Amino acid sequence: MNKRVLLSGTGVAIAAVLAAAVIILANTTFTSLRLDLTENKLFTLSEGTLNIIQGLDEPVTLDYYVSKKLMADVPQLQSYATRVHDLLDEYVAKSNDNIRLNVIEPEPFSEEEDRAVGEGMQGAPINAAGDQAYFGLVGTNSIDDQESIPFFQNNREEKLEYDLTKLIYNLANPEKRTIGVISQLPVFGNFMPGMTQEWAISAVVSEFFDIRVLDSALEINQDLDLLLIVHPKYLTELTVFAIDQYLLAGGKAMIFVDPFAEGDVIPPNPQDPYAMETKNSDINELFSAWGIDVLNGQVAADMQSAMRVQLRTNRGFEETNYLPWLKLDEDNLNQEDFITSELNLVNMGSVGIIETLDDASVTVTPLFQTSTQSMKMASALLEFQRDPGDMLSDFESDNTAYTLAARLEGTVKTAFPDGIPDMDENHPFDEQYTPPVTPLTEGEINVILVADTDILNDEFWISQQNFFGVQIPQPIADNGNFVVNSLEHMSGSSDLISLRNRGEYQRPFDVVNDIKRNAEAQYRQQEQMLEAKLEETELKIAELQQERTGNELLLSPEQEQAIENFRLEQLNTRKELRAVQYELQRNVERLGSVLKFINIGLVPLLIAFMAVSIGLIRTRRKTES
Repeated sequence: MNKRVLLSGTGVAIAAVLAAAVIILANTTFTSLRLDLTENKLFTLSEGTLNIIQGLDEPVTLDYYVSKKLMADVPQLQSYATRVHDLLDEYVAKSNDNIRLNVIEPEPFSEEEDRAVGEGMQGAPINAAGDQAYFGLVGTNSIDDQESIPFFQNNREEKLEYDLTKLIYNLANPEKRTIGVISQLPVFGNFMPGMTQEWAISAVVSEFFDIRVLDSALEINQDLDLLLIVHPKYLTELTVFAIDQYLLAGGKAMIFVDPFAEGDVIPPNPQDPYAMETKNSDINELFSAWGIDVLNGQVAADMQSAMRVQLRTNRGFEETNYLPWLKLDEDNLNQEDFITSELNLVNMGSVGIIETLDDASVTVTPLFQTSTQSMKMASALLEFQRDPGDMLSDFESDNTAYTLAARLEGTVKTAFPDGIPDMDENHPFDEQYTPPVTPLTEGEINVILVADTDILNDEFWISQQNFFGVQIPQPIADNGNFVVNSLEHMSGSSDLISLRNRGEYQRPFDVVNDIKRNAEAQYRQQEQMLEAKLEETELKIAELQQERTGNELLLSPEQEQAIENFRLEQLNTRKELRAVQYELQRNVERLGSVLKFINIGLVPLLIAFMAVSIGLIRTRRKTES
C-alpha cells in the first residue's frame, strides 16, 4: 500500500514538473503563435502592416513606457498593456531587425519617470497616493524624428494596430505630401480667426499631409500632390478656370459640394459681391463639361438608411427616422473599390444626388449609394419645415438607388473652350491674376466627388469623451477614414487603408430596427386616418352650424350627436394607436428575451450537454474494455 502511495505521489510530482516545463517552453518558444477568433481579425497583423515594417529602409527605435507594478491593481489596464507588449514583439519579429524595442518601467520619482515626462508621456493617477501610471510609446528614426502615443486609451483598443503602424509609417516617411485647400467652410479654421474652430477632420488630415490654404486660388501649382475643394459656393470664373487647368494638366482633386450644407453657419461678407446667403454649392461649369450633374435644390431621402432622431410629440419624446440624414453601411458602400471596401459606417446629412448625363466623357464609379427605398426631396423643405413626421407622411419611394459620392476618371475637354475668362473688376483677387501663355484644352482627370459637406462636420462623426479629465474626440463613424483613404490612395499611398478600417464602431440591431420601422409605418397610417376623420367631422359640424336655427348659443341635437360620435371615434382610434405601440414594444421585448435565453441559457446548456455526452461515451468505452 505504501509503495503504491509512493508511486502515486512520485507520478504527481513528475506530472507537475513536466507541466511546468511545458508551460515554460511554450512561453519562450511559441510567443508568436496566436489564434484570432474575432470577426474582423483585430489581433492579427494585416498585410498593410507587414508591407510597411518589412519595407523599412532604416531602423526605428520604440520606447515602450509601462508602469507594470502600478497597473497590477487595475486588471483592465494590465491586460491591455500585456496585449500591447505582445503586439510590439510581433512587430519586432516581422521587421527584419529594423525595429528595436525598449521596455521601460518608470517607477515614481525615478529617472525613467523624468524621461517619460520629458518625451511627452501622459501620466494617469492610479491610486489614492497620487502615483502616476505611464502607458505610452515613443518612436524615433535615424534622423531623430519623433512620433508618440502619450497614453494607450482603452476606447481605441480595436485600433491598436493602426495606431502602431501609423507611428512607424510616419517615422519611415517623414516628408509629408502637400494638399492645396479651397474651402468656403471653416474646416481648417480659416474663417473669422478666434471665432471659428477648425473641424476634427483637419487634425486627421494634418497627420498625413501638409495643408496649404489657397486664398485666391487663381494659380494652382502642379507641385501640389492633391487639391481639396470644400463647398465652392461663390468661386469666380478665374478660380474655376485655374481648377480646370490644374486637373487637365494631371492634377488630382477631391471635391465636396452640397445642396444644403448643415455646417454652413458663416454669414456672407457684405463687401464681397459674390457672397450669397445660400447653403448650396457646386461647380457647374466643370460638371457640365465632364457630363455629370449634381441636382440643384434636391437632396436624397432614404427610408432604409435614415438616421434615428428623437422627436417631441404630444405623447412625449419618440424616436423616428429623419429621411435627409443618412447612416450608410456596407450595403451602401462600394465593396469593389479599394477606398470604401473595408468601411463599416459613414454618416451624411442632407446629401445631394450625382447623375450621369448621356454625353458624359468621364467614367463614373459610385462609391456611396442610397438604398432603393429612396426619393428626391426638395432642399427648400429643410429651410422652412424640418418635421420628420411630415417628411415621412409625404415619402414615396422612387425605387432607385441614387449616387451620393463617386470616382470620376477619363479624358475631358476644358470647361472654357473660348479661352481665358475675363477678369472681374469687382473681385479684388482677379487683379493679381497672370494668365497662362497657352491654356490646355483637353486632359485626363482623376477626381473623387462627394455631394455632401456635412460628412466632414464633427456633429456627424465625432463624439467627445472624457478621459482622465481631458476631452478626447472619439470617432463614431468612418467619415475620417474615408477622407484620408481617398487622399492617400489618390496621392499614391494605400498601405494604411486596410488598417484604418479594421473593427466596427457599432453593431446595429437590424432586426429590431426593422420591427420599429414597420410598426412606425403602420402607426403613421393610422395617425393619418385619425387626422382625416377629424377633418371630416369638423366639416360636418361646420355644415350643421350653418343649418341650425333658434338660439345660436346652444348646440342642436345633430351637432351634439356629431361631437359625441367624433369623441367615441377618437377614443377608439387612440386605442388602436396604443395597441400598435404596445405590439411594437412587445415584439422588441420578445426578441430581447430570445437573445438573452440564447446567450445566458442555451449556450451553457449546450456546453453542459456536450460535457455529459463526452463523459458518458468515455464511461461506456471503459466498461466495454
